[in-house]
Amino acid sequence: MTDDNTFDHIIIGGGTAGCLLANRLSADPRKSVLLIEAGGRDDYHWVHIPVGYLHCIGNPRTDWLYQTEPDPGLNGRSLRYPRGKVLGGCSSINGMIYMRGQSRDYDQWAALSGDEAWRWDACLPFFKQHEDHHGGADAMHGAGGEWRVEKQRLHWDVLEAFAEAAQQAGIPACSDFNRGNNEGVGYFEVNQRAGWRWNTAKAFLRPTCYGRMNFEMWTGAQVTRLLIERNDDGSLRCSGCEVTTAHGVETARTTGEVLLSAGAIGSPQILQLSGLGPAPLLARHGIAVHHDLPGVGENLQDHLQIRAVFGVEGPKRRGLTLNTRAASFWGRSLIGLEYALRRTGPMSMAPSQLGAFTRSSPEREWPNLEYHVQPLSLEAFGEPLHTFDAFTASVCNLNPGSRGTVHITSPRAGDAPAIAPHYLSTPEDRQVAADSLRVTRRIAAQPALAKYRPREIKPGPQFQSDEELAQLAGDIGTTIFHPVGTCKMGRADDEAAVVDARLRVRGPGGWICGLRVVDASVMPTITSGNTNSPTLMIAERAAAWVRAEHGHRR
Repeated sequence: MTDDNTFDHIIIGGGTAGCLLANRLSADPRKSVLLIEAGGRDDYHWVHIPVGYLHCIGNPRTDWLYQTEPDPGLNGRSLRYPRGKVLGGCSSINGMIYMRGQSRDYDQWAALSGDEAWRWDACLPFFKQHEDHHGGADAMHGAGGEWRVEKQRLHWDVLEAFAEAAQQAGIPACSDFNRGNNEGVGYFEVNQRAGWRWNTAKAFLRPTCYGRMNFEMWTGAQVTRLLIERNDDGSLRCSGCEVTTAHGVETARTTGEVLLSAGAIGSPQILQLSGLGPAPLLARHGIAVHHDLPGVGENLQDHLQIRAVFGVEGPKRRGLTLNTRAASFWGRSLIGLEYALRRTGPMSMAPSQLGAFTRSSPEREWPNLEYHVQPLSLEAFGEPLHTFDAFTASVCNLNPGSRGTVHITSPRAGDAPAIAPHYLSTPEDRQVAADSLRVTRRIAAQPALAKYRPREIKPGPQFQSDEELAQLAGDIGTTIFHPVGTCKMGRADDEAAVVDARLRVRGPGGWICGLRVVDASVMPTITSGNTNSPTLMIAERAAAWVRAEHGHRR
């Protein structure tokens, strides 16, 4: 690298995708790499303790603290919208669930992008490349990679009973959700190592990148805009970016590429601030338009979880669920001691432990519902646990038709964008919401759960019609933190596509030289499951393309 802040590659965003890109692109010692992260280092102890997400979400040290716009589909409610603002990004504050989705997701991407490279069979090797699966290598899993996948380290009788009830309701048992068709019920696998959270900063930066002389990292550094230049032939080139740091405004320049990996909220915001986006939106905020890209910030998709809560009773007077086990000082002390001695128990818990994938109605060809089941309950995320024993069966529509937006609200990078998910805005999404609550009730009514005498607290058994249940879904639904799609890839004839199949940003006459988007925002459609691991696969693919195009050594 040189003294004038010029690098071969600049990566904007030290989150899930950015950390992997930094590792892969700095592997060639001849290529200088700068990683820019708006948040701080991941040295906060609650980042590393699995249950610490409770202390990281809603904390300005680790979260952007976004709020959605009031949403008609949620009956006017606004939601907290967590996004990681720390090294490791959302992998430092998320639910740690390892989930690829379904093979049909990637075959659909291939059709929408016009590139067979996105088919499931072609993507599978890129999942395996960085995987270190607890079961070792086989046709579907990798071993020895940086991304550790382990079984959970806990047991709850009420979860076992729910799994048995799901099978009685016709959902088969499943020991591995990551083989292309995730139908079934079983425990989620998690990105942990020996009871500690395993985020992408640990996996891909430490110690590898930190020991490389060609790697540089700026933290507490917010990109305010990309530097876009017009060539003599009218084409555009991205030559770097402007960054606000604790020392003032810096300019970083590249001789190769800028890889924008700021996530499904941050990436469209930065593009719009840089004059790349819907021309009317940019003009409204006084931003000069370099190229009218109407799809930037459109096509927002997310999984809305509908949290059904069932009170339970059992032979134990207290401690049947986390609600009462953690209610006393003595109970909390035992939980802490178990984690300190064995790295097991409730402090090792991912937010959701048991999962299930099934159909909202028999005519569905593929599972279109995902359950996240927890031995606890509360009124809303961030509020105290209920004082009575209960479990929560959150269900989400894996393939929502609703589409939202992310739009800047001013020309200043420090102002949060307007996030409007438009949940439940299609008749089909409202029907799936009503049907999914009926599936939940059918599971809860099975003999395996009868000994716990489950009683429906939310939404309440008095609500039965489609319209009542859809309305209640709007009252109790909340994000499951899976925003994607706001810089979607697509064919050349798709006017809403922001990037091509190789993730290059569209520009006059082709694409903008030196600019790629590499994160969950490029997904044309949301995956049928949790979105963190698919984002890593996208980054692995992009890294291979960048290395090949820029002459990296193997």
